[in-house]
Amino acid sequence: MNAQFVLTLGRDALLLLLTIALPVLGTVMAVGLTVSVFQAVTQVHEATLAFVPKLIAAVAVFAIAGPWMLSTLVDFIRRTIESIPRVLG
Repeated sequence: MNAQFVLTLGRDALLLLLTIALPVLGTVMAVGLTVSVFQAVTQVHEATLAFVPKLIAAVAVFAIAGPWMLSTLVDFIRRTIESIPRVLG
């Protein structure tokens, strides 16, 4: 095992993390911005009004993109485990 392999594996893991987290974070951020603008316009500052739509949006994104996220993670883990004998041998 050399340093190049470790750095490549770490880079791939970070890119995978960013790719998988981006749909959920982007959606929750967009919903949060929309709710914040709505609260500023109507001057209604209720904490649950900010929390509940974000939660619903996150659940919806997980329901839609969850299978893709899971299969992407499983493929990465499978490739990593399959590369162990090649790296050690």
